[in-house]
Parts: sequence; structure tokens; C-alpha cells
Amino acid sequence: MVAGLIATAPVLAGLDYAGVAVFAATGALAAARAKRTIVTFVFFACVTGVGGGTLRDLLIGAPVFWVHRGDYLGICICAAALVWLLEADRWRLRTLLWLDAVGLAAYAVMGAAKAAAYGVPAVAQVAMGVLTASFGGIVRDLLADEPSILLRREIYVSAAALGAGVYVIAMGLGAALPVAAGAGVIAGFGLRAAALGFDLVLPGYRE
Repeated sequence: MVAGLIATAPVLAGLDYAGVAVFAATGALAAARAKRTIVTFVFFACVTGVGGGTLRDLLIGAPVFWVHRGDYLGICICAAALVWLLEADRWRLRTLLWLDAVGLAAYAVMGAAKAAAYGVPAVAQVAMGVLTASFGGIVRDLLADEPSILLRREIYVSAAALGAGVYVIAMGLGAALPVAAGAGVIAGFGLRAAALGFDLVLPGYRE
């Protein structure tokens, strides 16, 4: 059912590939900043690129999306090779954050859409969107020995929740899939972009 949905909805297929590619690039960028080997580049890219979708599929009882296909890991490997060739260790951390924002917005919507196709309730659809968008980045930070995004006050998970939530609500109101997906991506990326551009953070406990 899901394969048919994606096949008939190019916007979802595009978001799926975009999320994998961008998150894979951020994984390779983390390896570049740590001066790792090409093997580590590829490993970081693959784990980051497919990590969130893997957790989502395991939780909703779906076949893990990349296991029986070669294109997803191929995208991750290509992203790692491209980052290696472009000497990405010279890039600023800000580049990684903006790429991550794009992947977050795309994957939040895709995660919610796939959960919906498996009959998951609306609130859980949003949760699956958040997990899809954030888990790969969390694993990437742990592997790269960087502070996890969950331990910082940045608006990150909130942006994924907004993007997934807008998509789910729009679909529930009868919006066309491209419209709902576009609205979700814009909302998620917009909030994350505002947080990066204006240094917005969530308040700490009792502050």
C-alpha cells in the first residue's frame, strides 16, 4: 500500500530521497569536521541518512524501507563521496545546521505520511514524523562525540513536530497531498530557519 502511495505521489518520493540525501550529507560533514577516514564518512552518512526512517518502520510494523532496495544506501554513499571530494572540513558548522534543517522538514512530513498509510492514529503520525526527522541526527551527534540536539535548547524537535502536525491537520481537512506536504515542509523549515536566523531557543526549566 505504501509503495503504491509513494509511486503515485511524486512529492512524497521526492521528500523521501531529499531527506535521505541531506541527512546523509550532514553525517558525512560531521565526519569531515572530525577528520575521519572515508570509511567513517560512509558509515556516518548511512546511519544518519536512514536512521530515522529505520526506527519509524520498526515501530509501525513496516518493512524497513532500505533493506530490499539499493538506491537509498547508494544515495548515502554518493553523499559521503561528494562531501569528501568537496573538502567539507573547511565548511562552517552553519552549513551543517542549514542542511539539517532541510532534511528535518522533508523527513518530518514523509514520516507522518508513511505512518498514516499504515493506519497509525493522527497523534502517532506526528510522533513518527518527529522520530523520522530527528533520530538520525541524534545518532550522528553521538557517533561524532558532539552534544546531542536533545541536550540543547535549540528549536529542533519542535520544528519537526510543527511540520508533521501541519501536514496531518491539512490532510485531515481534505487538502490535496501536494498542498499538505508543501505546507508541512514550509512550516517545519520556516520554524527551524527562524530559530537559526534569530538565535531562538526554548526556555529552560524555571527560567
